[in-house]
Amino acid sequence: MKAIVSEKGQITIPKRLRDRLGLRAGQELDFTEDSGRLIAVKVAANDPFARASGILGCRRSSDEIVREVRGDPDAV
Repeated sequence: MKAIVSEKGQITIPKRLRDRLGLRAGQELDFTEDSGRLIAVKVAANDPFARASGILGCRRSSDEIVREVRGDPDAV
């Protein structure tokens, strides 16, 4: 696959490659050079909430948990 560098130094990554690699609009890439080759690596999102999501294995919503803690008789 080929891409042309624009006057501003921009390129368009071919759609087939974006789809295969899971690249979406706003995805951050880290570029390095190795022996004349340009290497782009996806930067992992550094969202602490996303990293912690689901680690407790709780299947209930936060609303259900709050109702239970408060002693709501309709709690699950």
